Amino acid sequence: MISDSFTFIDLFAGIGGFHIAMQKLGGECVFASEIDAAARQVYSHNFGLMPAGDITKVNEGEVPKHNVLCAGFPCQSFSKAGNREGIGDPRGTLFFDIIRIAKHHQPEYLLLENVRNLASHDNGNTWKVIKYNLNKIGYNCPDEPIIFSPHHLGIPQFRERVFILCKRKDLGSVQPFLFDKKDIPVSKISDVLQEKNEIEDIQKYLLKEKELSLIDLWNDFFKIVRNELPGFPVWTEYFTNDKVEDFGELPKWKQNFILKNQNLYKKHSKQIDTWLAKARKHPLFYGAKAKFEWQAGKNPEGDIWNTIMQFRPSGLRVKVPTYFPALVAITQTSIIGSLGRRITPREAARLQSFPDNFKIHPDNRLAYKQFGNAVNATLAEMFGAHLLGKRVIVEKILKIKK
Repeated sequence: MISDSFTFIDLFAGIGGFHIAMQKLGGECVFASEIDAAARQVYSHNFGLMPAGDITKVNEGEVPKHNVLCAGFPCQSFSKAGNREGIGDPRGTLFFDIIRIAKHHQPEYLLLENVRNLASHDNGNTWKVIKYNLNKIGYNCPDEPIIFSPHHLGIPQFRERVFILCKRKDLGSVQPFLFDKKDIPVSKISDVLQEKNEIEDIQKYLLKEKELSLIDLWNDFFKIVRNELPGFPVWTEYFTNDKVEDFGELPKWKQNFILKNQNLYKKHSKQIDTWLAKARKHPLFYGAKAKFEWQAGKNPEGDIWNTIMQFRPSGLRVKVPTYFPALVAITQTSIIGSLGRRITPREAARLQSFPDNFKIHPDNRLAYKQFGNAVNATLAEMFGAHLLGKRVIVEKILKIKK
């Protein structure tokens, strides 16, 4: 177990999710690096430390000595390097910068975070390369990375991420992280929502009249098919009696979806034709907004105004109202149907477990992007505490009863 005070570095730091977590565990940040200038400014405003820029241009010898290396590094394929030089060569990827810094300083612990797909990325080759190189420079890590989401702790966001916990070999093995997913608490979106009077300029977040009427249109469609909610994407352009062959050479998966759309249309053609005639007069009913994705389970009660929604390139996506879909680094801000508005940047901050005194970038577009890129601070704290042997903190976060 590490002492109550320790030092850490924060690579690919974003706006500081790891910094918040490690600071709560007693750590002092001695170096940070982040390539995005706007994120560096937010980091500096909150922590009084300006991160270095491009890590590939930082000499490892200039990085201060530290006990813990934290990094939310980008996921890149190793297949080219693997084909050229074998599985042990991560050169040309940003993961190599973690390796060269860790190899030089040999900190006691590494705590890494990445997207869910890293575990299976490139047919498993990416994870093999990561584990091989960590082992090669002197670190033990589990055979498989940990996959975890904030909603497992009752935080209302479904956001599966990979966490890689590493311990220097002379300190022993990383203790298994045991978690029973049967004990997942029920998430409540009310836990992160601001009161109406707390939101400055609430008009920014309220849906526009055309957006409201478009969702009303899709709500009318939902009522037509509510007893057989489609588990496939709804593409209204294929609500026809044309044969699949009439749409040219298409991949099998797309033909399958088209057939399902046509069958749905044929079953309710009279009602859908009436609905389509109205929908096609709407100024926003085109492109992605003429598509629909139901992902809110088999519950035909109520209507889609009781759900969480997003306008996405694949259509209007409808989710259960118990937790938000993962924040993303692009503008697909979640809509709280019952409130008729998008979430605020402060609510996005809460979904990532950033405290309410955290200073958010004044440009909402950048703020949403930064929180979409961030590591959840509570998850980082929990896995940091587990790695450092601070079991009491882990039990407190998991709410383990004695």
